[in-house]
Amino acid sequence: MTTLTQLPADYIQNPHEVHAWLRAEGPVREVLMPRGLKVWLVTRYEEAKVALTDPGISKNAAEGGHLFDVHSTTGGARREFNQALSVHMLNMDPPGHTRLRKLVNKAFTARRIELMRPRVNEIAAELIAKLNDGDEVDLLEAFAFPLPITVICELLGIPIDNRDEFREWSNTLLSFGSNEDIVRASGAMAQFLVGHVEKVAAQEPDDTFFSALVHADDSGDRLNTQELVSMAFLLLVAGHETTVNLIGNAVLALLRNPDQLQILKDRPELIPASAEEFLRAEGPVNLATFRYTKEPVEIGGVTIPANEIVLVSLVAANRDPEKYENADQLDVTRSAQGHVAFGHGIHYCLGAPLARLEFDVALTQLLARFPNLTSAAEPETLEWRDSTLIRGLHTLPVRLA
Repeated sequence: MTTLTQLPADYIQNPHEVHAWLRAEGPVREVLMPRGLKVWLVTRYEEAKVALTDPGISKNAAEGGHLFDVHSTTGGARREFNQALSVHMLNMDPPGHTRLRKLVNKAFTARRIELMRPRVNEIAAELIAKLNDGDEVDLLEAFAFPLPITVICELLGIPIDNRDEFREWSNTLLSFGSNEDIVRASGAMAQFLVGHVEKVAAQEPDDTFFSALVHADDSGDRLNTQELVSMAFLLLVAGHETTVNLIGNAVLALLRNPDQLQILKDRPELIPASAEEFLRAEGPVNLATFRYTKEPVEIGGVTIPANEIVLVSLVAANRDPEKYENADQLDVTRSAQGHVAFGHGIHYCLGAPLARLEFDVALTQLLARFPNLTSAAEPETLEWRDSTLIRGLHTLPVRLA
């Protein structure tokens, strides 16, 4: 019989301290989330990798979604996404997942991503050209958000004029909004994407990414309209949210660790590889997306019964001192390979190469132009977004120099 642990109300603002004592207690613990959902939380590295790949743990949201109602202790209504946005790979097990991943891989190739580097450089340079020495700006608003949203909108062939709407919809869907807000935002997103998919499908195929995705064919098998809408939603949200917060969290970490900032200023050739350390130390995703046990599953000597929600803290696993020495310290010269910031196994993030490319370009250009940037906010005024999925700040005020 396990003891149910209540996570503190400020868990989202201070997860590392909570994760440290949870790891010390054991690899897996039954916890009550701040808003009253009972889950099994995995916080150690080796057990996280097991939980992310165990065939007894499912991601089939269509079959397991009712467990949110079963394990809610508050009796609140489940947050309902528009169904048109839900038929994507993150909500599926094989063979459905295998089929979708194979079709998307035909369009989302490493070569296609690397060919985007000149354009990503161009977008970053345009954004930095608008900034001046002495300016005080919110770095997220001025740089970390517009860079990846511009890239992903161009990738999907979506007019950049819509980017502020996407940001509002995305923030609503990934935070603890009301059910009414979720229905409104997901409905608006779905309506827009249905129209966009139909427009691209009616055109002749060209060499753009989304056209390649719409017309991707595997022995006569193609993505249908609903699958394309869900895939566009997944790419749009995951494609900018993770990178916004990878950039923002990295700059915050450097401002808090000036010795590490100096290393990257002195040796900018380390920036591409340093992405792995920033992903490890303060990755953009805290709790990986929904999973549940189809049968009793043993992880790290703990048996999780069937029909239980399992959440894996990627942030906690990446700070496991059994895996990384001095795990709570940022070390941009560390080899942080093996981290699970992008997940592990068949659901490993499809967009990881794009996020790494954008991080490399963003940090290289930012530090080259403003090597002496400093924080323009007192540390205690910085707030993390109200989300257990996304690990990112509301704002990051900096002074450019």
